[in-house]
Amino acid sequence: MEPSINVLGQRLRPCSTDPLTGFYRNGCCDTGPGDRGSHTVCVIVTAEFLALSKYLGNDLSTPRPEFRFPGLKPGDRWCLCAARFLQAAEEFAAPKVVLDATHASATRIVPLELLRAHAADV
Repeated sequence: MEPSINVLGQRLRPCSTDPLTGFYRNGCCDTGPGDRGSHTVCVIVTAEFLALSKYLGNDLSTPRPEFRFPGLKPGDRWCLCAARFLQAAEEFAAPKVVLDATHASATRIVPLELLRAHAADV
């Protein structure tokens, strides 16, 4: 697993434990070799983003008990794939980003300036 450093150069903070998020389901947007989707951007989801994600084929709002996934609702925090965040930004539907809970490796895909432009006040 890569060092848990956020995009601000500090220790990565938890994103969410309710719902439990992260590629490793540890509440953090940690990443490693098995995380091919780079689930590194901690976001606060919106209805607009959830609708876009569903339209694009990734329904994040419907509960999937077989995967212990409760379904997301507006206001939930979630470790989002960096490429999906970039795509949402291009579609003007990007959710707010929690910078101190966003893994530094997200900047391999999403420019830091774009993450900062969508930063949440938390």
